[in-house]
Amino acid sequence: MEKQIDDKPGMRAARKAATALVFFGIVGAGIMLAGPDQAYPWIKALHVIAIISWMAGMLYLPRLFIYHSDCDPSSQEAKTFAVMETRLMKVIMTPAMVVSWILGLYLAWQVFAFQGGWLHAKIAAVVALSGVHGYFAKAVKSFGRGEYVGTPRYWRMMNEAPTLLMILIVVLAVVKPF
Repeated sequence: MEKQIDDKPGMRAARKAATALVFFGIVGAGIMLAGPDQAYPWIKALHVIAIISWMAGMLYLPRLFIYHSDCDPSSQEAKTFAVMETRLMKVIMTPAMVVSWILGLYLAWQVFAFQGGWLHAKIAAVVALSGVHGYFAKAVKSFGRGEYVGTPRYWRMMNEAPTLLMILIVVLAVVKPF
C-alpha cells in the first residue's frame, strides 16, 4: 500500500490539477470568445469558484502550520504535514489564485473598465491577499526544510489575515461603497 507522502500520489495529484487547469482554460477561452454578454455570468461563476478554492486553502494552511509547529522537525508527523502543506499550496492554492486573478482582471476590464474607487480598493486588497499567499508559500518551503517559522500562537494570529482581507474584498465587491 502506497503512502500519501510518497512521490507517486503527489505526481497524480499534480497531473489532475494540471488537467483541470487546462480544461478550465479551454472552457474559459470558449466563453470569452462567445462574447461579453454570454460570457459574463460564466466568467463570474468560474471566478467565484476559483476564489472559494483559494480561500479554502488560505484559511486551512495556517491551521496546518499550527499543528506542524507543535511537531518535532525530524518526526514522521512533521514530514506528513510538510507534504500536505506543499500539495495544498501547489495543487490547489496557487492555481486557484492564478485563475482568480486572470478572471478577476478580465471582469474588471471588460465589465467595469477599471473604473470605481471600490474596484481600486478591492484590487489593492487582493494584492495584499496575494502577498499573504506569497508569505505562506515561503513558510511552506521553510517548514519543509525543518526550519519552523513562528509559534502556534503566531500562526493562530496569522490565520486572521486572510479572513480580514476576504471580508474587506467581499464588502467592496458586493456593496461597492464608493
